[in-house]
Amino acid sequence: MKKLSARRRHPMAALVVLLLALVCTGAVYTAFAPTREAKADETAQSLAIDEGKKLYAVGCASCHGTGGQGTSDGPSLVGVGAAAVDFQVGTGRMPAQQPGAQVPAKPKVYSQAEIDQLAAYIASLGAGPAVPTESQYSPEGADIAKGGDLFRNNCAQCHNFTGQGGALTHGKFAPDLSGATDKHIYEAMQTGPQNMPSFPDTVLTEQNKKDIIAYLNAVNGEETENPGGLALGGLGPVSEGLFGWIFGLGTLIAVAVWVAARTAKAKKS
Repeated sequence: MKKLSARRRHPMAALVVLLLALVCTGAVYTAFAPTREAKADETAQSLAIDEGKKLYAVGCASCHGTGGQGTSDGPSLVGVGAAAVDFQVGTGRMPAQQPGAQVPAKPKVYSQAEIDQLAAYIASLGAGPAVPTESQYSPEGADIAKGGDLFRNNCAQCHNFTGQGGALTHGKFAPDLSGATDKHIYEAMQTGPQNMPSFPDTVLTEQNKKDIIAYLNAVNGEETENPGGLALGGLGPVSEGLFGWIFGLGTLIAVAVWVAARTAKAKKS
């Protein structure tokens, strides 16, 4: 104990303790500080947000407001998420050419890199659905039959049985899904663009969405054939039954009228 006390009173003791404290502090910081990769990601994300803000100011702010708060010409974008931007801008719906009941798809204006920058900026305004990864929207291994049931129960009322679209009220319409990419179909279900309701994971799980995408690919694939000939808009028994009633029943009525006329003429003679 006397030796220990003597060492504590040594002039170099304080310096040794200070060095040990600095070593421990450096070790703790090294263990818990962000890695270089994380810092690089943060820097890249910050740059993407800055570039996206510039693109937004030129192409979007006139309708959606300088801070994405919305105006009388466009809704608020706070909280819509990156997925909504990737869908709307990636399908060419935004920027809109002119106001109307519904904005149709058209060739996209921005490159994918610019779309990613816009999405990063809008995502920074408020939390929302992120852009899905390929593993999330890829239909590989999905249940096509279950996807058909889910689509008929949740989507066919507007998009019809095979996703070929249909008319809605007041000039609105459900678009044809045959040319839509898997990614955009997933984003549409996740975000609910324009007149479509959203189907978050609490309503349709990630697997449910993949099943629906697999079903749409199956019924609209290049190898899909219509055994009956004409697709008749993909409306199934509705259009087929209507065809039968109009032409089939109409033919029977015409034959009945012809027979009655011939019978009446024969009786007179």
